[in-house]
Amino acid sequence: MSDTRQHVHELIDRLPAAQLTAVAKLLESMVSPYEDGDTLSDAERKAVAEADEWLKHNHPIPHEEVLAEFGLTMADWEKMTEDPLPAEVPQRNA
Repeated sequence: MSDTRQHVHELIDRLPAAQLTAVAKLLESMVSPYEDGDTLSDAERKAVAEADEWLKHNHPIPHEEVLAEFGLTMADWEKMTEDPLPAEVPQRNA
């Protein structure tokens, strides 16, 4: 066994039981895509199937049209993706 693998096993053996569940889920999420070649969750697969079904009966709505409903342009959209969000200042109830 490699030194890294052995070290990981030793660390896992030292974890309290309460943290093992979190580590197991993390490891499963890291290993699963490589085992079955599928990175979508069941909920994501369902959403894709629903979108495919919707597209069989409806025309897609262009992104520009959706933005226009909010008074935005594609240039506005591009700018929003570049600018970091301002830090939220907590509001106090007076």
